[in-house]
Amino acid sequence: MPTSTPPKDPRGKWLQLTIKIIALVSVLVFFNQIGHWLADQVSFQLWPRHAKMFFPFLIGALATYVLLLSIPFLPGIEMGLMLMSVLGSPGIILVYLATVLALSFSFFFGRQVPPRIIRHALDWFHLRRARELVTALEPLGPEERFHFLVESAPSRMIPFLLRHRYLVVALLLNIPGNALIGGGGGVGLIAGMSRLFPFPRYLLLISIATIPGPLFFLLRAM
Repeated sequence: MPTSTPPKDPRGKWLQLTIKIIALVSVLVFFNQIGHWLADQVSFQLWPRHAKMFFPFLIGALATYVLLLSIPFLPGIEMGLMLMSVLGSPGIILVYLATVLALSFSFFFGRQVPPRIIRHALDWFHLRRARELVTALEPLGPEERFHFLVESAPSRMIPFLLRHRYLVVALLLNIPGNALIGGGGGVGLIAGMSRLFPFPRYLLLISIATIPGPLFFLLRAM
């Protein structure tokens, strides 16, 4: 006589999910603190006696800024603000170019993430419907992905956001609180993973969308 398997305890499932979320948040906080430490290492006052150190300082600071901004949930924006304040107009232009470079790196990294890793991550968090969606999208091209998402969306808002996805990305890059989705690095990563943005259009998009901040500082420096 076959024995029936006992039903799984939903409380155990939620406990596992809670532990996983706490572990993930702890890892993000740890790396965020490392990011702040890196920013502090290049955040010091430049005096005339530091003239020989200026070029190495500039290269190191810009490289650190690109690294922090391109990785989601790291404090890259603080580094950018510091550099624009310290270096004046030339620094503002360099930070703008470094911002475009960092967001391009995060986009390319998102493009290279294998769908199986995304599926495993979603499954790890028990997001099975999202995993099934990723599985369905995997063999599709960009246009096919777009039409599939529009047709299968459970809400009218999602097709609207998809049709205006370039505007949505531009807004996400500039609105306060985008740190909740990983900041600029998170936005670039998601855009790359979605495969809904050809890189030339994405590059034009971020080149325009990232202008307001540097432009504000540039006008103040004049």
